[in-house]
Amino acid sequence: MYPVLLRIGALEIRAYGLLLALSFLIGIYLSVRRAKSRGIDPNHIMDLSVILIVSAIVGSRLLYVLFHLDEFRGHWLDTVNPFQSDGQIGIAGLTVLGGIVLCFISAVIYLRMKKLPFYKFADVLMPAVGFGIFLTRIGCFLNGCCFGLPCEGHGHLCVTFPLNSAAGSQFPGVPLVPAQLYSSLYGLIIFIALLLVERWKKFDGFLLAIFLILYGIARFIIDIYRYYEDSMVILPMGDRGISLNQGISIIFVLAGIILLIIGYNKIKRTAAGKVSS
Repeated sequence: MYPVLLRIGALEIRAYGLLLALSFLIGIYLSVRRAKSRGIDPNHIMDLSVILIVSAIVGSRLLYVLFHLDEFRGHWLDTVNPFQSDGQIGIAGLTVLGGIVLCFISAVIYLRMKKLPFYKFADVLMPAVGFGIFLTRIGCFLNGCCFGLPCEGHGHLCVTFPLNSAAGSQFPGVPLVPAQLYSSLYGLIIFIALLLVERWKKFDGFLLAIFLILYGIARFIIDIYRYYEDSMVILPMGDRGISLNQGISIIFVLAGIILLIIGYNKIKRTAAGKVSS
């Protein structure tokens, strides 16, 4: 685990921050290339990317804070101030799904204001989102956050994190499921899958629908093996219950299925109209 990749005096290059920045830069590059080949003005992608970067960070932080209020009680400025009251520099504590949800909302608002087609732009951007998940979850692993549950007998698949990490302090000396690496893997799989299925795209919003379904299913499954505080459980069931992120994942899957149904029904109606005329 390497949370700090490079230290020059007081300056630290942290693994998570670097990989998060790379995911945005590579994502913008991929999206601009895809936009050009689809007749979309790359400037719109650049403008939208700035909005999405801000939305991703704000949404991730907001959702984390909402479900960890006790952590900030008495020092609320720590929710937004990178210079924390305990001396730490940087904002620790993000819930990725909050960022994804706010990105969707911000994109809809921006594209409607500009009178641009949301679904067409979404299809351009979705592969980059998958690749971004792939990179940032490697950062999570190097940082020792977003970790899994104790392995319970599957030591060859598990990782023991150092004591100075979030995972190691919560479970000192205990092998844990490397949920971050599994999450990184499904991000890469989603990225490749979206590029492959695009050849069967019949309507705008197709890649968005496939992303929502694949990401929702993968995230729900991985979160079965991921550690969460009790505050993140929204539906207690048995020993653990359904987490907030799993609840959002279910909504994503349902939304993706609905988009597919609407898209294919629209194609059928269009085809039927041509036949009748």
